[in-house]
Amino acid sequence: MTFDDTTPSQRNRLASETSPYLLQHADNPVDWYPWGNEAFERARTEGRPILLSVGYSACHWCHVMAHESFENEQIAAQMNEGFVNIKVDREERPDVDSVYMSFTQAMTGQGGWPMTVFLTPDLEPFYAGTYYPPDDAHGRPGFPRLLQSISNAWDTDRDNVLASAATITERMRKQSTQDLGLTAAALTDDLPIAAITTFRAAFDSTNGGFGGSPKFPSPGNLEFLLMHDNRVGDDGIRPAARDMVLHTLRQMWAGGMYDHLGGGFARYSVDERWLVPHFEKMLYDNAQLIRLYLHAFQVSGDPFFERVVRETLDYVVREMRTSEGGFTAAQDADSEGIEGKFFVWTADQIEAVLGVEDGTIARSVFSVGPQGNFIDPHHPELTGRSVLSRPRPLDELVPEVGLDLEYLEARVERWR
Repeated sequence: MTFDDTTPSQRNRLASETSPYLLQHADNPVDWYPWGNEAFERARTEGRPILLSVGYSACHWCHVMAHESFENEQIAAQMNEGFVNIKVDREERPDVDSVYMSFTQAMTGQGGWPMTVFLTPDLEPFYAGTYYPPDDAHGRPGFPRLLQSISNAWDTDRDNVLASAATITERMRKQSTQDLGLTAAALTDDLPIAAITTFRAAFDSTNGGFGGSPKFPSPGNLEFLLMHDNRVGDDGIRPAARDMVLHTLRQMWAGGMYDHLGGGFARYSVDERWLVPHFEKMLYDNAQLIRLYLHAFQVSGDPFFERVVRETLDYVVREMRTSEGGFTAAQDADSEGIEGKFFVWTADQIEAVLGVEDGTIARSVFSVGPQGNFIDPHHPELTGRSVLSRPRPLDELVPEVGLDLEYLEARVERWR
């Protein structure tokens, strides 16, 4: 078999793909292949390692690595010279993503996208990570230095690399095919009690949620706590399972994790207060949170939770439904190439939209101060802007703004 060595601009293997993510990379100087036999066969024939890059179209750090590295002619040349490069959309091939994410998490203790995995020509992984900057930064090696290290190991110590990959693959295979019925613990009442004890130890009684930053909604964990409370009731130990859930849901909404203008929840918060989100919105997060807030309304009767459900459903139908009647998987974090640009506001921008009188009140409602609360070192022009949040209930603001509560609530809806 022979291979075409023409440049990607002359022969781009991603240009005919249907995945939005792969099409985003169709003009890269990287000689990308989609996942498939053509790439595998070239790696085997030429004895090259495979560089597998996995992401999705709404992934902010995928965009960053693309701009910094995959669009860089020198880095692309280094990739093309040393590797067979494969680009995978995790939303199109969740099976591929799942296999190599398991390896990445086992090797590094964490996961995420973009996922960067180095494979033998037989698709056995031997090194992995997530985002790599173009130069040494953030406690990570620069991507060119990493490429050089992997190439050196492949050229000078290939036998050990192949042996290590084979050992890792066999260990993963055994782990995935073991008979869980022979090793699983019995499902007794002790297990949920032990889980709740763990959640209590990690619970953030001030901000809600568990642990520090970054903070993810983790709706499955909160559903478990709510269902356990509904099944067995209050065990008398504080904080109660139900209280942890309701407090977390209120605090998560009060921060910038929730879009107080458009509705819907962002993927996670970069801080422990739920204030500054990673601005992309995922369909699966919002679908689970809608159900969770609905259950919170059912157990509490608090109309606040019902309102969040309705606003989030409105957002999903308005902004995530396609013209064909389906739903998109995600909404991008970036606007005009800048993460969160359309979601942050200055005091002057709010007054320009609402006028001085309403703008002054709105800044109090949405906690927009003159200094702002959003810092992006890559985009200093956004300094002084704020992510909208609702840290104080409207009834606390009534004495300050001199308005009736019901009238103030109606006014906020009109601003939205």
